[in-house]
Amino acid sequence: MKYFFSFICLLILCPDVFSEATDGSAGMEPNYTLSVSFDIPHSRLDGIARIAVNKDEELIFDVSNLSILDVTLDGVKIDHVIARGEMISRTLKPGELKIVYTASFGLSKSDTADIGIIDNVIAEQGIFLTGTWYPRPRRLMAYRLSAVLPSGYEAVSEAERIDSTAKDGKSEFTFLFDHRTDHLNFIASNRFSIVKERFREIDLYAYFFDKDMNLAKDYLEHAKRYFDLYQKMLTPYPYRRFSIVENILPTGYSMPTFTLLGRDVVKLPFIVRTSLGHEILHQWFGNSVYIDSDKGNWAEGLTTYLADHFYADQSGEGVDYRKQILIDYQSYVNIDNVFPLRDFRGRTDFSSKAIGYGKAAMLFHMLKQQIGEVGFQGALRRFLSDNSFRKASWDDLKSSFAVSTGTDWGDFFDQWLNSTTVPDLTAGSAIVRQKGEGYEISFDLRQKTKPFTMTVPVTIYESTKKETIPSKISREMDTITLYSRELPERIVIDEGYDVMRRLSSEEFPAVIARILGDAGPMLILPQSETDTYKKIIGTFVNRGASIKKGSDIDHSLAAKNTLIILGADNPILKRFGGAPKQMTGGFTLDVRRNPLNRDKVIAIINAESTEEVDSAFPKIFHYGKYSRLAFSKGKNILKETDSSQKGLTLEIEAEAAAVHVPDMKDLSQVITAVGDRRIVYVGENHDNYANHAVQLEFIKDLSGSGVQIAIGMEMFQKPFQPVLDEFIKGSIDQKTFLKKTEYFKRWGFDYDLYKPILDYARDNRIPVIALNIEKEIVDSVAKDGIDALPPDVKAKIPQAMDFSDEQYKKRLQKIFMMHESLKERNFDFFNQAQILWDESMSQSIADYLSSHPDRRMIVLAGNGHLTYGSGIPKRTARRNGLSYAIVLNDDELVKGIADYVVFPKHIEGKKPVRMMVLLDENKGRVTITGFPENSISKKAGLEEGDIIMFIDDTPISSIDDVKIHLLEKHNEEKIRVKILRGYGGAAKDMQFEITL
Repeated sequence: MKYFFSFICLLILCPDVFSEATDGSAGMEPNYTLSVSFDIPHSRLDGIARIAVNKDEELIFDVSNLSILDVTLDGVKIDHVIARGEMISRTLKPGELKIVYTASFGLSKSDTADIGIIDNVIAEQGIFLTGTWYPRPRRLMAYRLSAVLPSGYEAVSEAERIDSTAKDGKSEFTFLFDHRTDHLNFIASNRFSIVKERFREIDLYAYFFDKDMNLAKDYLEHAKRYFDLYQKMLTPYPYRRFSIVENILPTGYSMPTFTLLGRDVVKLPFIVRTSLGHEILHQWFGNSVYIDSDKGNWAEGLTTYLADHFYADQSGEGVDYRKQILIDYQSYVNIDNVFPLRDFRGRTDFSSKAIGYGKAAMLFHMLKQQIGEVGFQGALRRFLSDNSFRKASWDDLKSSFAVSTGTDWGDFFDQWLNSTTVPDLTAGSAIVRQKGEGYEISFDLRQKTKPFTMTVPVTIYESTKKETIPSKISREMDTITLYSRELPERIVIDEGYDVMRRLSSEEFPAVIARILGDAGPMLILPQSETDTYKKIIGTFVNRGASIKKGSDIDHSLAAKNTLIILGADNPILKRFGGAPKQMTGGFTLDVRRNPLNRDKVIAIINAESTEEVDSAFPKIFHYGKYSRLAFSKGKNILKETDSSQKGLTLEIEAEAAAVHVPDMKDLSQVITAVGDRRIVYVGENHDNYANHAVQLEFIKDLSGSGVQIAIGMEMFQKPFQPVLDEFIKGSIDQKTFLKKTEYFKRWGFDYDLYKPILDYARDNRIPVIALNIEKEIVDSVAKDGIDALPPDVKAKIPQAMDFSDEQYKKRLQKIFMMHESLKERNFDFFNQAQILWDESMSQSIADYLSSHPDRRMIVLAGNGHLTYGSGIPKRTARRNGLSYAIVLNDDELVKGIADYVVFPKHIEGKKPVRMMVLLDENKGRVTITGFPENSISKKAGLEEGDIIMFIDDTPISSIDDVKIHLLEKHNEEKIRVKILRGYGGAAKDMQFEITL
């Protein structure tokens, strides 16, 4: 049931009676007396409000949902007019204002479907009045409430004492409350049983439904602990009475002198350990010092900090709690829904909670970190004393802290309350220098947003201890300088999450909150059974999602968006590492990082039936901190959160690696050690002959031991596999092989480096597999990206490509930045090209071994494709899970870089034969375009512009022809070069002899 809001606005002469108290107001006479009676079968209440008025005062009453029957002043009707939701009446006479009204608050089926929005209910199940159920003035008043109910009912409202009398089958309750308050609430039921205990000066009550009375004792025992805690931490409890009231609606409310907990809520085992304490603490913050909502709600954040966070911290989980605050903020708050903390009035959705509860709690944490525990609690006690039973604002908090600590906290509060941004910190690599008997560590700490002035904890890890040093920053870039007695192992910034800030990608796990908080995710429809996901589709579309088919999503679109993929068999999953593994249940949800964009995520939802969706899907909104969920018939059977880095970790030059010399192995021992792996990756520096000699040793040893092997080579591209096969079979000669594979155009390194390997494979009929994708495709992607490829070319590239290896990406970025020729290009396209290169070779390996299960493979590729397994090895393992080993040649000794690093002795290979000319090829003609210094061809008489027609008797129509012909020559050998010089009729044939 929905209601329209209106107001009675009365211009009445009463300056003193309604002025807000500036100090405690115990024992004051009420200036608002309210009497109500109930017709429960008809969900109706009838009420009479009497307000003492004086003169020259304007009162505005909220009367939404109410039917005003009569308005009189000292028994005389007052003319009133309703205009724009306000009822206005003017009088010059003081006296008693009387408002007679009635209202109906039924509970319909539509209400129970979305029960959380209900403020008022009068029904057989119980009475729940927390909204506008009486003419409510917009200021603090001292109330006296009486209520008539059928016999057998018990009732609760704001009261230090509740009196009741019974007569004629009715019970009348009178609620005595000696303080001004901004609102009355009323709860009643004929199913309550009451337990009472006395705790020091407080009367504790538990109003529980009969079937839940077994919970009452535990709730009261926990309540005593909370009162003991907060009376020591803050001030004495401001009232004489406190009640824990079970409620028919799923609420968790705190009102002066009592808390309401829903009937489903009270049964949850964690409520007494967390939520009960939170609601009791609100008796101080919000229910005795009231919230000046027009100036912002400070109470939720302060209560969250001193309750929920405090309990977590006491259990050793404070760091995780604070990190979760930052995760929730970053997940739910975006440019479309952000607002300054000062503007928070109350929780309306996930984003407002992340600001008003989470960011505010962090504000108080940062404040306490600077003041200290004793000073912080002292300032809060002053705040409570200064603002008892009056409305307080952030400015009042600021004033109390300033007076208590003797420090002006204006700038601190202003930057955290008024800004819509939070700090976004990045740090450069740490530079460590020896200084005296210790070490000086310096690094730059940058703020990407408008700079905040704040203190950031920096932790130095040494071999035996760690030290945390608070470092103050205030500029766009601050240089931090620290000292350490030992050489530091690592530096971590804010590992305890003591600062409100944005998390780095390494700290920000892929969690469900990130799909719930995304303003416009893309929903990828399943191949079939769309009806199964109808509820999910409708919910996300209503939240701003767009609907797409997998075929609509290109690389660029996937990189810009959060994707929600429906169905574990959705073909688009091949592009993102496949479906979740080892997840069982009728409904599963898996969230992972979007490998194309670290600020986005991918969610995979799979359901066995519509029934599983209906029973499980609505619950995911309460599981935002998890990465994976599984439900069976609505019952949760799995919940996991991905691990993530704690704090911003700085790079420090790695400690020098050391090798235990007695453990060093000979090459033969290495070959034996890896001989049982299905794949052995042997890396190379392409132009190092000794590296290729090591590769040949692996091939000879393993093939000689009877193992059926194949050789995978980066140097050849897949379209030329038939030519490779012919060459290995002996069907074509070397010249034809090199010509048809376009070896010199597509690879370019001296063939003599690889010739011994290929000759051995040919002699022993060992299959050689062309691993590489066409050079033109890789070049095109490096220039314009994957999305620019035409459809027929896209069909050639692997459908499953993993972009999620952030460390690999960082290493590529370093390489990219080191080359001046690359800096003008797009790094994202460069990254795409490198991964396409690796994935294509991985796909070739997996395809071959899948169709040849009896063979093992030795893969020859550049070290860069193999280090840390990131390039080819892990991608192949993702495809087939086969065992592998990585052996690198002449690379760094770094932990994790490979299984073995070989350092072969230098071997001088065949010195390449050169004509020492620069050539250009165009339309079957090879033209000399220049000469290097001391060129033998220039000395022999050749000139720029000469067209090479023949070398010896071999016709030349391509640069490959020149290189292939020279392969069989030796230094000091002579060749005859026939050229065409000149143009048109002046052109003439000439022949020269050159000594190589």
